[in-house]
Amino acid sequence: MNTRGLVHVYTGDGKGKTTAALGLALRVVGQGMKVIIIQFIKGDCTCGEHLSAARYHLFEIVQLNTGNSFTQNLEELRSTTEQTLALAEKIVLGGDYDVVILDEIFVAISKGLVSTKQTLNLMNRKPGPMELVLTGRGAPKEIIEQADLVTEMVAVKHPFTKGVMARKGIEC
Repeated sequence: MNTRGLVHVYTGDGKGKTTAALGLALRVVGQGMKVIIIQFIKGDCTCGEHLSAARYHLFEIVQLNTGNSFTQNLEELRSTTEQTLALAEKIVLGGDYDVVILDEIFVAISKGLVSTKQTLNLMNRKPGPMELVLTGRGAPKEIIEQADLVTEMVAVKHPFTKGVMARKGIEC
């Protein structure tokens, strides 16, 4: 069995990037392995994944931003994003987890809060057996080229375009 951990990228404009990462997390803990999800930018701890993680203790979700990321300006996001990146580096380099998921890191990159160079550096320094998962819209070309597995979610049709807001248990 191959023990080399891979770098996964879930990107694109379609729905399902975080959901795919959560599915992988569920599979990982089912095999008795350790996973942590570190969320960049997001600031809502009432989403279903947070409630499940708190109720069943399958894995830890860390979210340092406590504000509404949709209404925060860049300066409000900058401090917590820097703290989130520092935590991600500590967790990845610590090697205590089999899988580390950096959820919405590409949104942080697109907003100029995390650099592509910082992310590539972290990818290059991850411990050999660790799986590293990066999610979010707009994955930079350099990261896509270096990743081992890249999945692009394509938006073919979505109820948001018809005014249907996020539904409890489905989108949040």
